[in-house]
Amino acid sequence: MSMQTRRSLMLATAAGLAFVATSAAAEPVNLGVSIPAATHSFMGGINYWANQAKKDLEAKHKDLKITIRTAANAVEQANQLQDLSTVTKINALVVFPFESAALTRPVANVKAKGAYVTVVDRGLTDTSAQDAYVAGDNTAFGKIPAEYIAKTLGGKGNVVALRGIPTTLDNERMDAFNGVLKGYPDIKLLDAKYANWNRDDAYKVTQDFLTRFKEIDAFWAADDDMAFGAIRAIDQAGRKDIKVIFGGAGAKDMVKIILDGKDPRIQANVSYSPKFIYESIKLTAEARLKGEKLPATTIIPSVLIDKSNAKDFYFPDSPF
Repeated sequence: MSMQTRRSLMLATAAGLAFVATSAAAEPVNLGVSIPAATHSFMGGINYWANQAKKDLEAKHKDLKITIRTAANAVEQANQLQDLSTVTKINALVVFPFESAALTRPVANVKAKGAYVTVVDRGLTDTSAQDAYVAGDNTAFGKIPAEYIAKTLGGKGNVVALRGIPTTLDNERMDAFNGVLKGYPDIKLLDAKYANWNRDDAYKVTQDFLTRFKEIDAFWAADDDMAFGAIRAIDQAGRKDIKVIFGGAGAKDMVKIILDGKDPRIQANVSYSPKFIYESIKLTAEARLKGEKLPATTIIPSVLIDKSNAKDFYFPDSPF
């Protein structure tokens, strides 16, 4: 699917949302945005696009105020949510939870005080704490790498996986990855460990994998930051057995490698743009300004990025 098609789908989704009207009266919107701090490049993209949304939407809508808070961990985010509710007195919230379980009750408390809640990407463990959920296609995010690795290895080989942070979306990705591998009994998943979507953590976990396993055919890192950490460890170890390194989310540096074709281990990726936080803020703000709601769930497609379409996913000016 081309980027143009993907954008068309997103626009079509946005247009469809306008028809989900409610009886609520339109009123000025005091929107809180709660997101993790820019601790790695994907979150740098999330922070960039959240601030772009504030700039664009406040200029466009005089009855809209957006307050953005960034948190370094789940405890800090929970405290910020309480302040947004009781001090800033928001009437709408867009939240990208640091962790699913730890943030479910704090988000539920904000909703209980009357705010409209849109949860983005990392879901909650109790969906009754939210009004709407917007995310990328995490099932495809796990399924596409597994299918690519299985095909590239000819249905036989040893694979290791780097997971993100314990969240519902990480579980969706891993379940989808495992679901595909069940169809390939000669492919063995040696181990899958959390590396927290962090380059340094991935480097350390990869060093452990390389020490424990003498034959590895493919690495799946469920995020490009982790993939770059894995590459550093693999290259330092001088391991030549690894045929495939598959990251995720379409970071510009990874897409550039695919475009240039300089690393035979890296020939594909899967899309998952941090710009969906911009779309989530825009959709929530403009719906609430009209007294409308979003659909319960909006999923933005994830697609395979390879040499044939990489140019459609390469944005050299983007922070991610």
